Amino acid sequence: MKNPRLPAGLTLRAMVPNAITAAALCAGLTGIRFAITGEFRMAVAAVVLAGLLDGIDGRIARLLKAQSRFGAELDSLADNVSFGVAPALVLFMWSLKDAPRFGWFAALAFAVCMALRLARFNARIDLADEPRKEAGFLTGVPAPVGAGLVFLPMYLSFVTDNAWFRQPALVGVWLVLIAILVISSLPTLSWSKLRPPRSVRLGLIVLVGLVGAATLTEPWWTLVGICAVYLALVPVGMIAYARVKRRRAAQAAAQSGPDAA
Repeated sequence: MKNPRLPAGLTLRAMVPNAITAAALCAGLTGIRFAITGEFRMAVAAVVLAGLLDGIDGRIARLLKAQSRFGAELDSLADNVSFGVAPALVLFMWSLKDAPRFGWFAALAFAVCMALRLARFNARIDLADEPRKEAGFLTGVPAPVGAGLVFLPMYLSFVTDNAWFRQPALVGVWLVLIAILVISSLPTLSWSKLRPPRSVRLGLIVLVGLVGAATLTEPWWTLVGICAVYLALVPVGMIAYARVKRRRAAQAAAQSGPDAA
């Protein structure tokens, strides 16, 4: 009697994006290791690297047509560690340990909110009719962006050497505010909504190149600027989505008018 045929393993094409996701997870965990040894600049850099890797694994999976449920679950678990647990622990060891009771609850709030966001994302991943997704918007602040924003006091401390940015009260309140943005229902802009006119696209390419160079020469100031730009775009996303809702309501009213007649 022949043995039943075993299912084939992962193809090399499917392994590539999952390997990048695993590398992002390792970067996030390494950030915790750097924080334990007091190397906080390296800790932040490791989490930022995890964010960069997370930004390309999905695109590579789509490019290679290697999307899978396994990859989606692995990506979500890696995001929870790299962008929820790691930033919370890094900030606790950098500042919040000086106010352990309040600081620990602030760190817990961020880590739990990040886990809830990712669970909500997984629950809705197959829902094509989710209103914000249909309109090309995201719901709340994405996990990698939330991790980048929550480090803003550290960026400012690195560039100014001002101890005020390390105050547990300031860091804890900022941590909770970003946690709220992460699990909020605010419509935020996605890459698909950023469609600059043709007249400025060459200039935009130059700007991206300059930002890349600035990241290498002045990384902390550049990250401060990126955070400021993103926070300024949050109300822009809300206004844009409100316009979409009004347009859809008007179209629905126009379609229901002839039917009612």
